[in-house]
Amino acid sequence: MKEETGLTVIEPRLVGVKQFPIENGRYVVLLFKVTEWTGSLDSSEEGHMEWIEYGRLSGIETVADLEQLLKVMNSPQLTEFQYLVSGEDWRVSIK
Repeated sequence: MKEETGLTVIEPRLVGVKQFPIENGRYVVLLFKVTEWTGSLDSSEEGHMEWIEYGRLSGIETVADLEQLLKVMNSPQLTEFQYLVSGEDWRVSIK
């Protein structure tokens, strides 16, 4: 987090996993939530960083699957976001 945002997170809590297939394997992203941090938010090579009110997220251009990711992150009964691929068809599975 510090490298990409300038923030040091305190006691991150794992809230889900996102995964999708890549050649000869899979790519796994761990989804964390934090409520405490130190430092100043800084942009990096990953892109421009800024604080956005949660209620405004739907009006901002983000990754296409952000709404589904947030559903996993905010629902205690959900823990997995997975892309399943069959030929050229990609489908999302949320559990």
